[in-house]
Amino acid sequence: MPHIDNDVKLDFQDVLIRPKRSELSSRAQVDVSRTFKFRNSKREVTGIPIIAANMDTVGTFEMAVELRKHALFTAVHKHYTIEQWLEFAKKNPETVKHVAVSSGSSDADFDKLRDILGSIPDIGMICLDVANGYSGPFARFVRRVREEYPAHVILAGNVVTGEMVDELIRCGADIVKVGIGPGSVCTTRKKTGVGYPQLSAVLECADAAHGLGGHIVSDGGCTCPGDVAKAFGAGADFVMLGGMLAGHEESAGDLIEKNGKKFKLFYGMSSATAMAKYHGGVAEYRASEGKTVEMPYKGAVEHTIRDVLGGIRSTCTYVGAATIKELPRRTTFIRVSRQLNEIFRGQEV
Repeated sequence: MPHIDNDVKLDFQDVLIRPKRSELSSRAQVDVSRTFKFRNSKREVTGIPIIAANMDTVGTFEMAVELRKHALFTAVHKHYTIEQWLEFAKKNPETVKHVAVSSGSSDADFDKLRDILGSIPDIGMICLDVANGYSGPFARFVRRVREEYPAHVILAGNVVTGEMVDELIRCGADIVKVGIGPGSVCTTRKKTGVGYPQLSAVLECADAAHGLGGHIVSDGGCTCPGDVAKAFGAGADFVMLGGMLAGHEESAGDLIEKNGKKFKLFYGMSSATAMAKYHGGVAEYRASEGKTVEMPYKGAVEHTIRDVLGGIRSTCTYVGAATIKELPRRTTFIRVSRQLNEIFRGQEV
């Protein structure tokens, strides 16, 4: 029989962070960098824990170069050739230390991953990305990659519940990607009815991961700096951004001009646009689970990065967290009317 879980589940739009007394007098006193020691790889990584999503319009080499200047990370999309990777690594030897190579879970994906990592030893991170992280074959693929690369940091997902976070960490993942359907160009929830409100997913998955000494990345659902702060406050170790980093100079795609305004295309990697580009179209046995939008051109991504980091620092000063690591311990969420909150967010934008 079908089961109904009556527990309240919340999205970023359903809450605000309650302010608390603080001894911080300036945003400049807040340290948004973190040093991580990972459970399975034993590797130590330092930086600001924000990652550009491995979408071909966002996870570009150009994005990686700019984000590395600010100590952020990039999950580079999986559609670059080995020749393009070699050229990038030759020109940007320091940036490759701040990127993850993205891969699907097929044998061909594994062979390409092996070619890239064998040619560029300074890359220390791998992003294993599938739409449905609950499949048994995917868990076995994570184990296979861990056995092949014992010292690499592995991000794997996506999932939204604690039991699968537990399994993927035990299979070898260092960071589990959390999020099914919250992305601005993802239509999985509409096409399949499957998903989980992102704030609750982060809260529950972070609890499961941290109990094992693992980590999570909140992937999707952030539309403004306040959402990024809420993800960190809920216990996310990293936050992955797609739509917020789309439409910039460093994003892929040609500029489109309409009525004197400039746009860039932004689409989900399960959209008809992406599948036509890389697979010749949508296979007859599946449906597109993403949409394509014209994103207003935003110029250099540096301005967005500074806006996001400024927002996080401001959040920390409101609750008295001197570091981003302290934010979950200082965060109390209060439920609000989603309708009123969306009106407020619209006015803020």
